[in-house]
Amino acid sequence: MTKIDLRKELAWLYKPSAKTISLVDVPEMSFIMIDGQGAPESEQYAQSIQALYPVAYTLKFTKKMVEGTDFTVMALEGLWWADDVSAFDPNSGGRNAWKWTMMMMQPDFITRDDFDAAVKSARGKKDLPGLSKIRFERFKEGKAAQLMHIGPYSAEGPKIVKIHDKIKEIGGKLTGKHHEIYLSDPRRTDPSKWKTVIRQPYTI
Repeated sequence: MTKIDLRKELAWLYKPSAKTISLVDVPEMSFIMIDGQGAPESEQYAQSIQALYPVAYTLKFTKKMVEGTDFTVMALEGLWWADDVSAFDPNSGGRNAWKWTMMMMQPDFITRDDFDAAVKSARGKKDLPGLSKIRFERFKEGKAAQLMHIGPYSAEGPKIVKIHDKIKEIGGKLTGKHHEIYLSDPRRTDPSKWKTVIRQPYTI
């Protein structure tokens, strides 16, 4: 049986240094995605996450059983933005205005037909409202600066500033959306040890 671990193969994207900012050129990849708005503790956010994982694991196990190809399910990722950036100020109370795309990267051999079948299978097992909003899409981020953050999400601020300053230092301009990759399971890991890749795309 073929075993593929994209976390290892793409370590330069998914396991960056926690001390030194790395500049990367993120290639086009396939993702299952779902869009929404609201704070991470909102019902819509919860429903979205609850829909992503069954589809991701159905894709994994179907490929393993039918074709003998096993692959590691990738980490949850999030693109975050707001129409008014002041909504991200911790004192603004604007968390309900946060917009996001939550997503999970898929190997290149996963097709749209595979995705459609996985959604149909997941829908047949459990009534999940978020399944109607999931999509399969190619996404290319391009040039980006990134850094590993270790600790609670609420302490990311200084790392984000550091990344933005680095981009300005090299003559770049911030573009795209704030990107986070969640490598730890917050249900089982102490917040002080959470690992999150913080990534910011840019142009020169």
